[in-house]
Amino acid sequence: MTEKADPAPRAGRKPITSRAEVEHVAFELFASRGFDRTTIDDIAKAAGIGRRTFFRYFPSKNDIAWGDFDGQLDKMRKRLASYPPDRPLPGVLREALVDFNRVDPSEAVWHRQRMELILTTPALQAHSTLRYADWRQVIAEFVAGRLGVAASALAPQTVAYTALGIALAAYEQWLRDPRADLAELMAAGVDQLTEALT
Repeated sequence: MTEKADPAPRAGRKPITSRAEVEHVAFELFASRGFDRTTIDDIAKAAGIGRRTFFRYFPSKNDIAWGDFDGQLDKMRKRLASYPPDRPLPGVLREALVDFNRVDPSEAVWHRQRMELILTTPALQAHSTLRYADWRQVIAEFVAGRLGVAASALAPQTVAYTALGIALAAYEQWLRDPRADLAELMAAGVDQLTEALT
């Protein structure tokens, strides 16, 4: 049996040529129909692509919400590795947290939609747990290297969980207040924790 070729794009719509474009089409559908009521077939049809093409971009519908998260994790890992070893750990983690979550002002509305979806959609919570684990692992490995212990040791894991908690708290504040600056909230979260512990 031969596989069916992807259907031709709908008339009047420019063919989708990038992962980002598929994301934008999907988010339009999520906004109008809801995440749960939007299927992969709906997204593929609206994007003018076939299911096979969709799966070349995303392993699942849940992955759309996270965008290029793996690529961002790789950037964070490289950024952490670039710090000189004598740079104090709290300052490094503060900068890394702010850098990873920095949003270009032109993308702020789009990023708010993404984070609102991730943080408020029950169907995404299990998937989010996996993504958060990947994020924490990058932090834990870096801290472990600095401390000379295993990434699974208590100190690196505590720092990683704490950093994630700061990020999530900052995002919740940011989503509640359209005037808030996400980078400032991230930095303030680290500063307030440091102050509380000293």
